[in-house]
Amino acid sequence: MATSTPVRVDEDIHAFATSVAPLMSRSTAQQISHWARIGRELEASPTVSLRAIEQVLECEVSYDDLNSYEQAVVRAEWAERSEQRRRDLNFAAQFAAEGRSYVELDDDGNIVRHQP
Repeated sequence: MATSTPVRVDEDIHAFATSVAPLMSRSTAQQISHWARIGRELEASPTVSLRAIEQVLECEVSYDDLNSYEQAVVRAEWAERSEQRRRDLNFAAQFAAEGRSYVELDDDGNIVRHQP
């Protein structure tokens, strides 16, 4: 039987693992361990260059220069970064701070006007 050791992880990783774990029939800890094993295998893979992936993510080289495995890793990272940016968006707070009005639709499709 495997033993476990307490480890600190970033709150966003824990939250995402908690949301994904039930879909994969895993506990949160099992999901994080699964991701760690995948990361370990990627780093050890002879077909994946982490430096090449980093260069694409830093806009130093073209995505098209990567092999299909590396492109898959880049797409996953782009998806995660995009999702994080969406989670961080709060236009209501931004508009309020800037003193701007805005409109949106409520759940019934009615226009709601927000004034500063």
